[in-house]
Amino acid sequence: MLIDAQFWPFLVAITLLSVSPGVDTLLVIRNTARGGVRDGILTSLAICCGLFVHAAVSALGISLILLQSAWAFGLLKLAGAGYLIWLGVQGLLAARRGQGLPVAGVSGERQAVPAWRPLREGLLSNVLNPKTVVFYMAFLPQFIAPGDPALAKSLFLAGVHFVIANIWQVGVALMVGGAGRLLASRAFARWLNGATGAVLVAFGVKLALERPPS
Repeated sequence: MLIDAQFWPFLVAITLLSVSPGVDTLLVIRNTARGGVRDGILTSLAICCGLFVHAAVSALGISLILLQSAWAFGLLKLAGAGYLIWLGVQGLLAARRGQGLPVAGVSGERQAVPAWRPLREGLLSNVLNPKTVVFYMAFLPQFIAPGDPALAKSLFLAGVHFVIANIWQVGVALMVGGAGRLLASRAFARWLNGATGAVLVAFGVKLALERPPS
């Protein structure tokens, strides 16, 4: 049974976790500021598509292998950390250049960003994040009864997470997109690129330095 007594606690918990500030929200804000609301929405969709990958991995037991193998977990962790640091460095370089953010309809400096770019950034940011592997491995089993079909139930719960996270992140993209004139200013662009870049680098470094679970 997909919706049972355990579903409602899951719904509350996943909603609170979805609106907590983190890497996903930062990436949506950065990409919305860079290319407009469309980029923010595409980033959010790609991030949330990664949830299904983690749900399937968790259900099939691959996460357990990663957690028990120090070198496999370490490789995944370093890949995710490296990607976050790369995104952060891009933001810091943009802040150093001091360009106004290319907001649709406001700044004449805007250059079209291919749709695949925010999709790629969002998907890789989520799939390469080992914290999501650990989270799904530890979190989802609490809401799956022994008699439930593990894969179907995991994908269903990931689908609920997908909807809630997208509602939040698309809302963030719309809010950021609505502040077009502010975002187009060079001073605010430098601050936003610098702040998000620094935080993304900090996230990546912190992730790289964390010890794998024993």
